[in-house]
Amino acid sequence: MQLLVIYDVENDRTRVKVSEALKDYGLSRIQYSAFQGNLSPNRMQELYYRLKTTLGVEVGNIQMFPICDKDAKQIKEIENVSCG
Repeated sequence: MQLLVIYDVENDRTRVKVSEALKDYGLSRIQYSAFQGNLSPNRMQELYYRLKTTLGVEVGNIQMFPICDKDAKQIKEIENVSCG
């Protein structure tokens, strides 16, 4: 199942730890504070607890959006890149 994670964490050190955790679980950065990847429900639960522990009492918000395979196939992306 696809997972989209977006976050807004005030503390720089905690924000880096969140992004490292997401990379550890094989997710890919799609925006500065957004990652996406394929995880089983059990791995999603593990990641949830890791992120909850990582954030601790710091000011921030982390949201995890599971996307079923049917809906993931309908994801559309528009991207323009510079030529220079």
